[in-house]
This record gives sequence, structure tokens and C-alpha cells, in this order.
Amino acid sequence: MSSCPDPIELARTLIRFDTRNPPGGERACARYLGGLLEDQGFEVNEYEFADGRTSLVARTPGARERQPLCLTGHLDVVPLGAAAWTHEPFAGEIEDGRLYGRGSTDMKGGIAALTVAAMRAAEADPRVPLELVFTASEETGCEGAYHLTGTPGLLTPPGAMIIGEPTGNYPLIGHKGAFWLHAITRGTTAHGSMPEAGDNAVHKAAHAITRLENFAFRETPDTTLGLPSLNVGTVAGGLNMNSVPDEATIGIDIRTLPQQSHQALLDELQALLGRDVELQVRQDVGGIATPAEHDWIQRVYSIMARYLGEVPVEHGATYYTDGSVLKPALGDPPTVILGPGEPELAHVTDEYCRIDRIETLTQAYTDIALDWLNATNQPD
Repeated sequence: MSSCPDPIELARTLIRFDTRNPPGGERACARYLGGLLEDQGFEVNEYEFADGRTSLVARTPGARERQPLCLTGHLDVVPLGAAAWTHEPFAGEIEDGRLYGRGSTDMKGGIAALTVAAMRAAEADPRVPLELVFTASEETGCEGAYHLTGTPGLLTPPGAMIIGEPTGNYPLIGHKGAFWLHAITRGTTAHGSMPEAGDNAVHKAAHAITRLENFAFRETPDTTLGLPSLNVGTVAGGLNMNSVPDEATIGIDIRTLPQQSHQALLDELQALLGRDVELQVRQDVGGIATPAEHDWIQRVYSIMARYLGEVPVEHGATYYTDGSVLKPALGDPPTVILGPGEPELAHVTDEYCRIDRIETLTQAYTDIALDWLNATNQPD
């Protein structure tokens, strides 16, 4: 059995795997992690939903005997964008206590911390029941998570779950869902000098956008997540300036509360926009939440208080995670979103993760993993 790697060096190595999605290509990164875990005595399996789109599942021996703690995150990263980087995005450069690179904060710093913590915990007590689930293609719709949960027996229903997405080392107990729509308007083309002969789809889109701007959600604020939100993010219509456009598309990003029905919301928006607008669902993942008073949440709060210098209070994330798929499919285990990255640095140019965050959370994850053996819902 080899010694556990340093979490910072592991994070640097993971950043050097170019797993931009699209196209993805997580296989090499997954196999590297799988090799490290296998050397530490973990049972390791790879699963692909498409060529090269590899998710990794690794278990300690104790995971077969007791309900495991699931440690999960995603291997893919978003594209670089058009702006120039001052640090090479796939080099894993360190400067002023910051680890730079695409995916450093979202979320290869978290993957490194989870991996090393699992190794340390298993080395300290081989009985610790852990299942690591590292997915492909979270960034474009949780395809890897859907593939794993859609095949019976690939994953073990866990007793609890940690999602290592960026939270600045602060434990969050829920996040919003994502309901993305295309609103399409259609008309009739005509020469631009004779607009009266056509039916302008862009004008219809403009009316629809005005209605969307004034849309008011009926939900009361959630104590953890606040209110749902709606943003018109894209508008596209017409092919040339001197023609009446016969089609326009509006991109709508809605962030929902866990208790909201997406179908009911779709019906409400369709009634608001009328028959001139066709709504197409592009993304449909729900929010998740765990009550703050849950015993395991309180145990995590107690452990994290030692590292934060204060007892955590109830907070949630605005973004979504693979938890939208994993949590309902695996029996609704209590779930914490907890990672070393900073949420505001995800997807930005010159993305970085603080080194001290990774080091601190690696130890905190280890404590939480070992505590799982003593959690009240675990048998002796």
C-alpha cells in the first residue's frame, strides 16, 4: 500500500488533465485517480456513458458491510472563454498561496481533497465505509450522474453525502434547481422594405421578454435558499438585417426551490406567454435540501466549527450540483455541499483555489469520514 499523496500536488496534477466540457474526455483523469485509489486498497470501477466520458466509483472494503458515506464531485471543467489568462490554465501554477488553473476551484481542488481524505481515513481505520463517486459531464447537464443512477447496482444508497463543490469551506445544506427553457417565436419572412407583408418573430419575442421581466413567482421565501429567480440570458433572431425575421429564440434561466414543481411552472409560463410562444425544456434538475436539525448535519457543523472558528448556520447555494440527480435516486440521504473553492471564482478567467482551503478541508473531510463510523445511524 502506497502512502497518501499531498492534496495540493494532487490538485495540480488533476488540473493538468484537460477535461474541458465540451468535449469532455474525462477518461485519463478518472483512470489516474482510480490507480491511486486502487493502490490504497479501494475497489475501483469505471463507467462510461459515451466514448471517453468516464465516471469513477471507488469503495473502501467497509462500504460493503455498512451504509457508506458518499463523497462526490465532477471531473469535467468549463471552457476557457475568450479573455486571455495571465496564468497557463492547465499548468497548475502556484503564486501567493493560490493554485491557478481551469477547474482549480470548480472543482479539482475539491476532488483532490476528497480523494486524499478518503485515503487517510481508510488508512486510519479500514472499517470506515466510504464510496467515492466522481462523475463525468456535470457541467452540461449531469449526464454522468444520470448514467450511474440509471443503471441499477452501480451505486450504493449512502447514509449521507458530501458534495465537494466550491463553498469556501462553509457547509451548505441545500441548493436551487435549474430549469432552463428556450422560448421560440415564429413569423413570416418578407423584404425589409415591406415589413407589413411579413410577420416579425423578433417583435413577438420582445413582447414575450417584457412579460417575463414582469413575472412574479408565487412562492414564499425559503429560509435557506430565499426566492426563485428568472433571467433572460440570450436572445437570437433573424438571419439578415433587410428581411423580416421568421424565428427568434429566447434563453431563459430559472433557479427554483426544492419544493417547486417544474411542470406547474412551465404551465404557468405557457399561459403567460400565450400561443405565439413555444416553450422547449433544455435543462430540468431540481433543488435539494436537508433540514439543519438533522443529526448528521449537526455533527458536520460541530466538526467544521473547529476549522471555521464559529458554529455554521443554515445556508444554501444558488447553483445546482450532481446532488440534484444523486440525492433523489439514492434514497434522499442527508447532504452537505462543502468544498475548498470559492463560488465566485467558478468559471472565471484566471480561476484559482486557495491552498490553505484545500489543506484545511482535506483534514476536515478526514474527520467527517472517521466520525461516520460513530454516527448515531451506524451500527457498531
